[in-house]
Amino acid sequence: MTDTLHIATYNIHKGLSFFKRRLVIHDVRHHLRLLNADLMFLQEVQGGHEHHARRFVDWPVQSQYEFIADSVWTDFAYGRNAVYDGGHHGNAILSRYPIVRWDNEDISEHRFESRGLLHCEMQVPGWEATLHCVCVHLALTARHRSRQMRVVRQRIERLVPENSPLIVAGDFNDWARHAHEELARPLGMREAFEHTYGRPARSFPAALPVFQLDRIYVRGFNVKQARVHHGHPWTRISDHAALSATIVRI
Repeated sequence: MTDTLHIATYNIHKGLSFFKRRLVIHDVRHHLRLLNADLMFLQEVQGGHEHHARRFVDWPVQSQYEFIADSVWTDFAYGRNAVYDGGHHGNAILSRYPIVRWDNEDISEHRFESRGLLHCEMQVPGWEATLHCVCVHLALTARHRSRQMRVVRQRIERLVPENSPLIVAGDFNDWARHAHEELARPLGMREAFEHTYGRPARSFPAALPVFQLDRIYVRGFNVKQARVHHGHPWTRISDHAALSATIVRI
């Protein structure tokens, strides 16, 4: 039985360099494995892409979430959000613990910006209640993000018991820091970096993070440690920094 979880969230930019000139999914996998997270919340994960598979000789045969998870995270779920000619991408959750249920909900506000929430339930050994994990990638505009956060909140209020441990993480694109009032406060969640340092992490751009776009919200946990992973080598593999946190079950 464990009361401590190490978790991480990362927008992997479809496994391509900033201008999509280089395939970096192999580096992404290597550095994500070095984080040694029990749970990994990933955004912009390429489920498949026929053109890239022909263009890059070392394009993985597996989907990117399977390629990253292979032999490290025994369970995974993928939510296909954007579908186009020859390919699709979305969110993924990788887990060292059994995923007993999962669902992907389309929260897109318009057809030019496909967005989704991926909701998984994990059975952590020794825990009476299942662990609920939600991975999100929200819209670029405040109006659309607000509507999406309302959908996320309503889903959690409907499906997640108040005594069940909960993690909501991902790319919130929350430039104006509205998520605290619109999502975290109504659900009784705390943000890992805000709780530890007094403000959400600066995670974008990865070379010199200024904007607080990515978040890790928890309920039913204390935050022991939180860290932003930026600079070299992260600047070579995505435009976002990776976030990780160590949390302890209350």
